Amino acid sequence: MRWILFLLRQRSVLWLLLIINVLGTVYGYIWYGQQLSETPIKFLLFVPDSPTASLFFVFVLFAFLLGKNWPLLEALAIVTLFKYGVWAVVMNILVLVVTGTIGWQGWMLIISHGAMAVEGLLYAPFYRMKGWHLAVAAIWTLHNDVIDYVFGMMPRYQMLNDYMPQIGYFTFWLSIASIAIAYGLCIRRNDRQFS
Repeated sequence: MRWILFLLRQRSVLWLLLIINVLGTVYGYIWYGQQLSETPIKFLLFVPDSPTASLFFVFVLFAFLLGKNWPLLEALAIVTLFKYGVWAVVMNILVLVVTGTIGWQGWMLIISHGAMAVEGLLYAPFYRMKGWHLAVAAIWTLHNDVIDYVFGMMPRYQMLNDYMPQIGYFTFWLSIASIAIAYGLCIRRNDRQFS
């Protein structure tokens, strides 16, 4: 485990992850382009879920390169990277089950979003968030679920429209799990360190 933590601290690794996440963030916002062009202004901030999650992590990595911690962004990053990483993997697998194919772009989304979920967790030992940081991230995440599934702003997967109630239910509990994981890895760990 120590060698992984040592590797994750290396500036070359941080720079590589920063570049990959910047490119992925830009691609993600482009991927949402059509949906964003049709989204009411009041919902714009809450529609591009995955690129916003990776944008939070871009700021976390930038802070690490400066030798700093930005705990609120760390909380937002760990919760949303895990949530939307897992969500996209599950949705693309569901598309494969429903249609029988997802093409190269679907496989790319599975790999990239799986990596998103993992990278947020890998850096958990370096986060310095407190309970209120996680509370803000929890409010953001659950509010985003309301925007997505009450106001119909979720990412568009037309072939899954028949399953929206089940997807909304799954997404809510995935949010709760993501918040609980962040609590266990960051807040509870900090409590143990200082007791």
